[in-house]
Amino acid sequence: STSHLQLAAFALGTVGWILCTISMGIVEWRVWHVDNTTIISSGIAWVGIWKVCFISYLHVSPGYKEQFCHKFSGYDSSIPHEIYAAQGLLLIAMFMGLLGLTATIFALRNICMGITHKTLITRFFLVGGFFYVFAGLCVLIPVSWNFYSVTHNQSIAFPPSSYMPSSPAAQEAGAAIPIGIVAVILLLLSGTFSLSYRLPVTANTITK
Repeated sequence: STSHLQLAAFALGTVGWILCTISMGIVEWRVWHVDNTTIISSGIAWVGIWKVCFISYLHVSPGYKEQFCHKFSGYDSSIPHEIYAAQGLLLIAMFMGLLGLTATIFALRNICMGITHKTLITRFFLVGGFFYVFAGLCVLIPVSWNFYSVTHNQSIAFPPSSYMPSSPAAQEAGAAIPIGIVAVILLLLSGTFSLSYRLPVTANTITK
C-alpha cells in the first residue's frame, strides 16, 4: 500500500521504454516532399536516423522492386549531427530505461515479499528513478533537435548513392517524433514517481 506511485512508475516506464525503442527503429523521423518524381515516384521520402527510404518504380537497387533504402554509415560525413546524435542517445536511452526497469522490479519484489529493508528499497527506487530521468533526457535531445530541423526545413547533403536531393520542397515531422515526445513524458513521470518513494517507519520496519 506504500508503493502505488512506484507501481505506476513501473507501468509508465515500461510503456515509455517500449515507445523509445519503437521511435528508434522506425524510419519516419522526417517526411520529405520532393518535386522531382523521376526516381522518387511518390514524391515522398522518409528520413530516419539509420536510413532513408522512398518508393521507386525504377529498378534502382537489387532485391527491391519498389522500395529503396539507403543505410547511413559512419563514413557519410554529410549526414547532419542531429541524426548521429539521435543514434547514440537513443541507444543510451534504451539501455538506461532497461536498467531503470530492472531496479524498479527489484525494489517492488522486495516490498511484495515483505522485505522492508528501508535503505535497500529506497536506494533501488532512487537508482531506478535516476535511470528513467536520464533516459527521458536522452530521448528529449534528439527529438527536439530533429523537430527543430524539420520546422526550419533544413537540407541534408545526401551522398549520390542515396538518390536523394539535398533539399526538399517541404518537409514535416514523421511519426517517430510524436512517439518520442510521448516516451519522454512517460519516462520523466516514471522517474519522478520512483524518486518520490519514502518507506514509512513502523514498529516492524527494519531500517538497517
